[in-house]
Amino acid sequence: MRSEEHAGWERDFPVRYLLVREDTDGEEEGVLWGRCAEVEGLFMDPPPLPREVLTLRGCPRESLLVKAVTDSAEPVRLLGDGMLSIEPVDPSNGGPCRYWDLEDTAVLAQWPTPGDPGRVDIVVGTGVREDDYWGGKRLPSSPRFDLRFPSLRGDSPTGGCRSIDGLLTPRPQRPTQPVHLIGCEPAAPLLALLCRPLPREGDPITLWRLDHHGRAMTGYRLDLNTVEARPSVLGGALIDVTVTDPGDDRPTPAARAVWEIWSDGVPTRPNQWAQFDAEGRSEWLDLTSVGPYGLQGLSGGTYHLDGQHVTDRTGLLLALGEALLGPGAHYGRDLDSVQDYLGGGPRVVPPFTLVWHHAAIARHALAGHVLDHLGGLSYFEETVNLLRDKGVTVVLQ
Repeated sequence: MRSEEHAGWERDFPVRYLLVREDTDGEEEGVLWGRCAEVEGLFMDPPPLPREVLTLRGCPRESLLVKAVTDSAEPVRLLGDGMLSIEPVDPSNGGPCRYWDLEDTAVLAQWPTPGDPGRVDIVVGTGVREDDYWGGKRLPSSPRFDLRFPSLRGDSPTGGCRSIDGLLTPRPQRPTQPVHLIGCEPAAPLLALLCRPLPREGDPITLWRLDHHGRAMTGYRLDLNTVEARPSVLGGALIDVTVTDPGDDRPTPAARAVWEIWSDGVPTRPNQWAQFDAEGRSEWLDLTSVGPYGLQGLSGGTYHLDGQHVTDRTGLLLALGEALLGPGAHYGRDLDSVQDYLGGGPRVVPPFTLVWHHAAIARHALAGHVLDHLGGLSYFEETVNLLRDKGVTVVLQ
């Protein structure tokens, strides 16, 4: 489904959002459920998770996690955000897998596992969110507990344990914040949903944000499990729809200003992202997937990276994308995808020369972003080495 085909209507205000069912069987391009003039309540910081205390039992001493938290000189106490997966010890036997996000994890205490000097018990304080989409509700018969904390070593496994006290407990539901679809013209599927008796069992739909040209900038999932409809405050035959429990997939308030810039179309001026904080830059990077791209396998030439605003990882990726492909484009969302892009495809590929202006700013700002806790390179150094290893002549100025 092309968003431009549904962006126009004969009213004094534009269509800014489309409601689209993207995962309907046999309809790979999506089905229109409605179009709206505006949405209120969409932008929201996720509420913090309640703090919990977990005990990681039997963590191997040779693991990166244990080495980090038991380092006698500089023990790590703040692990940050991480992920826990519980999978079968023998993958060939199959079985259910379960996944959790661990938010703002801090080490509270640690001691040798009783009766097993080769292992350590670690007590942490953290926020716990289970990923219901991937996992089942029961554990594998022989479970393996794997932990990943990017603060220690990117996305690589950083440790494991034999069991976790306090994990498999009921958790209270967090209060929901409704989303209001203002000035909505419903299509047949949404009308059919609204005609169902209460309580309604809804469907997941995607809210497409349109720019002034009718192009879909981005999309967010809404769960239409509980909806209320009334005549719209904008009048006419439109309705206002309140989604009382839309789910947690929301853009943060920082996204609002970013979307306003992109609503004029793909940006054409460099460094417009530089005014935003980390959350705004992350949202900008999300939108760059629609940006312009060069010729297939274009190589050779000299490109200039303006490094005066490269003060974080996202800024580095945005500046690299602008240097090679122009404003509104990206050359990878992380170093793994940068490596893939350097290998070929419809983009600039080595050999070429990249002149990195104001490189000292990134070198200093990213000095603390070390990819390996045990003496690895900084994010800046790793990026430069990756480019050079793939055949790019990097000139630091």
